[in-house]
Amino acid sequence: MKKLQKQYIDRLEEIKAAIQESEELAAYLDDEEESDYQKLQEKYEKYINELYEDVAARDPLELFDLDGHLIDPGFEGLFFPRLLGYAVLRGDLNEQYKYVRPQEHFKSILLAMVQSPYFDLIKQRVGQAIQIGFALSSDIWITNLLEEIENKNVKQFLYAQKIDLYRAENNRRSGYLRFTKQFQTTNFQSTDFPQTLGEMTSGFGLLRKFLEYRIKTNSDHTSYHEEILTLLENKKLRGKRFNHVLTLVINFITFEGKDNDRLSGVLNDCRKSDSGFNEHYFELLDDLIRSDLPYAAECDARVYSLLDHAIEDDMQAYYSALNVVTQKGFVHEDAMEAVRNLYSIYDGLSTINNCLRHAILNQLVRVLRNLSEVEYLDYFELNKTFVSYMDIFDFQQFNQSLKEESITYVKKLLKKFTDKRGRDYQDVKKFVITTFQDLGFMKEKEVLELFKTRRKKKAST
Repeated sequence: MKKLQKQYIDRLEEIKAAIQESEELAAYLDDEEESDYQKLQEKYEKYINELYEDVAARDPLELFDLDGHLIDPGFEGLFFPRLLGYAVLRGDLNEQYKYVRPQEHFKSILLAMVQSPYFDLIKQRVGQAIQIGFALSSDIWITNLLEEIENKNVKQFLYAQKIDLYRAENNRRSGYLRFTKQFQTTNFQSTDFPQTLGEMTSGFGLLRKFLEYRIKTNSDHTSYHEEILTLLENKKLRGKRFNHVLTLVINFITFEGKDNDRLSGVLNDCRKSDSGFNEHYFELLDDLIRSDLPYAAECDARVYSLLDHAIEDDMQAYYSALNVVTQKGFVHEDAMEAVRNLYSIYDGLSTINNCLRHAILNQLVRVLRNLSEVEYLDYFELNKTFVSYMDIFDFQQFNQSLKEESITYVKKLLKKFTDKRGRDYQDVKKFVITTFQDLGFMKEKEVLELFKTRRKKKAST
């Protein structure tokens, strides 16, 4: 966690001063009407939210400290529902949808909220957050929390948020997923970077969640470059969790100058000093390529640039081949030859060959999915490349994936070209009927079925 920078503190103080001087707050303090408090929320929470979004985008490690500033009584209880929801969702979950470790940040936000003089107004907006937070926590943790609260009415309200329905794992899971949808467009992820092996063990899930979120949203990583490098240069942290972090970083996060040299040094030291590193790396890479992370050829180029090419190992062999593909394009004969040579070295079911197939498939599919209907002649040419890689890999699952993507594209063409006498329709039909059978994508009857017009049923009278 980082301390909030002065520029953000100054903005907070300006917002707080405006709240204290506002007519809306004065009106509420005079009459204590709920409608006046709602006006206060409507006017000032948007300014807090703008600040929160700025910190989340540029300096996400400062969010925990920002939360601490926002529970200041001077903010008159504003933004508590958001803070509580963020605290609930930041926690790392196990397979049973329970927190891996106690969520003390959730506890601190909750305790500050129930002690607020505005709690009776706020509680109308936080019931679901508390219910989910309690569902994900242990009974002992909840009991200890309730013991810290003296107000009987507050304690009774909180106790009522323990929902028996969520004792069942499937209900807990569905409740959690429903709750996350409220925040799916909101950036609130933060983390601590571990400094000890114990912190790495307990905090890995949160760190991984944070990095993957930032990667998926194409966020700026600059503000925590040093934290990443400090972690990776700490040899005491090495192990499977360390390798996972390193795999994410070298594939998706760009460094420059001396920082890039530091990252390269870590990677190459792992290659030289850990005999099992390559094997574990490719296991992680195989999962990464097939995940919803934005893996692309740029990732291969980024890793290739970090390698010490004097080290002759699986990473050197793999990324040298993919570098040819990246430099010349996957349609080039040299690229196909590089892939063929690499693929022949390893067993067909080896992890490294799995990675190679998925990497090539990823590139083929990406091009196909970006073809418009009017570019169908390019698809005809691309299909020749499909055939070449199908011959190289001779792997049914690879072929099946290309088949499914091709059928999806053809169906898109048929929605576009509806005139059966038109040239476009006839070109597509002629190509597909012949090619899909030659490739084993479909039998004659199945491919002809694609081009049958479905007659609409007459409405019954």
